[in-house]
Amino acid sequence: MNDALLPLIVAVPLLASGVAAFARRRHRWAIVLLLIVLTANLIAAAALVWATADGSVVAHGIGGWPNGIAIPFVADAFSALMLTVAGMLTLVCVVFAIVADTGRNRLFPALVLVLTAGVNGALLTADLFNLFVFIEVMLLPSYGLLVLSRRGRGTDESVTGSRLYVTFNLFVSTVFLAGVALVYGVAGTVNLAELAGAAQESPLVAAALGVCLFALAMKAAVVPVHGWLARAYPSTSPAITAMFSGLHTKVAIYAIYRIYAVGFEGDQTYLWIGVAVFSATMLIGVLGAVGEDRMRSILAFHMVSQIGYILLGVALFTPLGLAAGIFYLLHHMIVKASLFLSAGAIETRFGTDRLDDLRGRVGREPVLMVAFGVAALSLAGIPPFSGFFAKLMLLVAAVEDGQVAAAVIAIVVSLITLLSMLKIFNAVFARTVTGGEPAEPAGPAGRGGLAVAQRSTTRAALAAPAVALAAATLALGLGAQGLFALAEVAAAGLLDTTAYVGAVLP
Repeated sequence: MNDALLPLIVAVPLLASGVAAFARRRHRWAIVLLLIVLTANLIAAAALVWATADGSVVAHGIGGWPNGIAIPFVADAFSALMLTVAGMLTLVCVVFAIVADTGRNRLFPALVLVLTAGVNGALLTADLFNLFVFIEVMLLPSYGLLVLSRRGRGTDESVTGSRLYVTFNLFVSTVFLAGVALVYGVAGTVNLAELAGAAQESPLVAAALGVCLFALAMKAAVVPVHGWLARAYPSTSPAITAMFSGLHTKVAIYAIYRIYAVGFEGDQTYLWIGVAVFSATMLIGVLGAVGEDRMRSILAFHMVSQIGYILLGVALFTPLGLAAGIFYLLHHMIVKASLFLSAGAIETRFGTDRLDDLRGRVGREPVLMVAFGVAALSLAGIPPFSGFFAKLMLLVAAVEDGQVAAAVIAIVVSLITLLSMLKIFNAVFARTVTGGEPAEPAGPAGRGGLAVAQRSTTRAALAAPAVALAAATLALGLGAQGLFALAEVAAAGLLDTTAYVGAVLP
């Protein structure tokens, strides 16, 4: 693949967002443009996976400027896999948003395209300052997406969640920028390749990069700074919640993997901190879900818990640990989005995701029931789904590295996760006690006067995105070796950063 094409992965969505913004009065054309660009983005990301599957690294300095001036874009197996899964999730969530009315807002196409450009840039850049810039590019449209109108729910909760999200992320951005400034002050550069191994050589560089990692950990909702996610994510529309679940925290996790691998070169001195914090994240996140009574609130706390699993891979920093962590990251992006979309389909149709309000109302929904059940079992780590393979490899890696306590916590958390999923399943999908027909839904698909065929079409369209992602987790579970082989290539690139550094600094 021509390295000069890398900037287009960022530039095309950004330019298309401007076109979509000016086409607000012709919203259908803006939606078509959005779908075309997202599809092309997914194809380009898949092409990068093909180009880097053998361990190759593709790099390009924007504008052909020399090192230190040009913005470096780099794609290896890890970033290519992240781009592919993120692109797929964005496309699926946009389809759901269009069906569920959120996507009919005139600002929606432009905002999603800017968000896509920010995500792509953050995953491709090899410069800490430009990582900060692209994270801000991600955040700016997110503030608008958070407050898009929600049917069947008042605005107070949405405004409160949005205020918390904006305030917290502004604080995190400030901390991260301060860390970048400290890195430049003590190392004289923010180019990640030039910082290779610098944290091992200088305690000052290690401390400065530690500030950056701390900010990224807050953005990833690591315990004890996790409450913002559990409150903010359920307060927006279901489509946006699902989209954010696969993008924002995952970009932060990717950056943690990358910065520690390059800057610290896997220095064992600090890994015990990660093992302790990420094990606590697993446990506290799942316990937080126990007392919740809304589908998306429960799923949000489980998201925090699963982030602990993902980051345990970098805390182990062994070949198997990194590969398992990367596999878990990709698996979790798909499964969590599927669960949020299932919850969103129910909330869109019935006007609520509160368990007590849904008892006896959902009734016969076999398609959604299967989609949610498959994703829930995968999240809990039940075979033959991708979650089983991901957790098994992570447990083996933890035991091999002597982190038996972390492995035991992971097993206990998996059991509690399964119980939480059963709690949702029994409350939502159990038929009425009397065996009668479920009540007519209060959501948009169940309003009086709609024909049965129209209701069925709407139900199928709402369920299709969740079903597609649930099918993906089953496919990844049955064919786990293929994705795991790519994860091993990505892990090898983190263990030995010579190719990555050499591509940026030829």
